[in-house]
Amino acid sequence: MNKNDMITMATGFERLCHWSLAISCILLIISGFGFLFKIEAIGAAFGGFNSMKTIHNWLGVVFIAALFLSAAHWLKHALRFDGDDVRWLSVGGGYLSHKVKVPPMGKLNTGQKFAYLMVLTAGIAISVTGFVMWLIPENKQWVLLSFFIHNVSFIMIGIFIPLHLYLGTIANPGTLQIMIGGKVPYWMAKKKHPKWIAELESGKGGHSA
Repeated sequence: MNKNDMITMATGFERLCHWSLAISCILLIISGFGFLFKIEAIGAAFGGFNSMKTIHNWLGVVFIAALFLSAAHWLKHALRFDGDDVRWLSVGGGYLSHKVKVPPMGKLNTGQKFAYLMVLTAGIAISVTGFVMWLIPENKQWVLLSFFIHNVSFIMIGIFIPLHLYLGTIANPGTLQIMIGGKVPYWMAKKKHPKWIAELESGKGGHSA
């Protein structure tokens, strides 16, 4: 394969899952922030707090559906850890210094693995507790416990999103184009994801050009 050939790193379905997750998550954070701090301007933007509650609940359905569909593609990569992941952590993934040698990575680097597993865990927690508050509001004990877990998970995801936006754009040129067009030059994939390329060329996984 020529180094300038384009290779598929994300199928159309994977990109659909990613953007469904991203858009629903951002809107859920905004509306959740409005509920938590009773911000009238946010409520008004959604047509009032009653309308915002309905929209928030159904956005949660979109979010959990996209989350589980994404797991079919990304979870197997996120759960694959070896010694290179330990070495990746020891050099901060090369984000803190360009002078360090970053170990070879698969389709996801170590940071992306931890990030996805965190979003998956927090996403499941926030979804389950959200459904409890939505569907059985009369059970006060469950609602109070769910409210606490829901807010902790909300804070975790709220911290992650801006970090993900930075690492997926400014800190990692070329990463954003994967989730827009799905393809990257072969040389870039070979440089950043050599283990995945090796699997691809041996016919063991991933997508081709």
